[in-house]
Amino acid sequence: MSTITIQDFNSIKDDALILDVRREEDYSSSGDTLSGAEWKNPSNIDQWIGSIPKDQKVVIYCVRGGGVSTSVVERLKADGINASFIEGGIEGVKTAGGVIESK
Repeated sequence: MSTITIQDFNSIKDDALILDVRREEDYSSSGDTLSGAEWKNPSNIDQWIGSIPKDQKVVIYCVRGGGVSTSVVERLKADGINASFIEGGIEGVKTAGGVIESK
């Protein structure tokens, strides 16, 4: 499955690699992030995909869990990475009362 609920994310977040894959302009204009997340520019996936571990669960998020997350997860999975994305993205986490940090 390519998606993960916010509740499931909360139960695995301490053991997962969390990647923020919002487009550069969306990331730059926001002051919010999820704890422990590392920003990766989705436009440059060819440059960073090789550094992602294949033996660890990877959870990604974008703004709303749409096209960006879907395309990045598909690419990661095609490379043998155990990846999923948070349903609703960072906005879904906010709506659900999830923990958001300032960058």
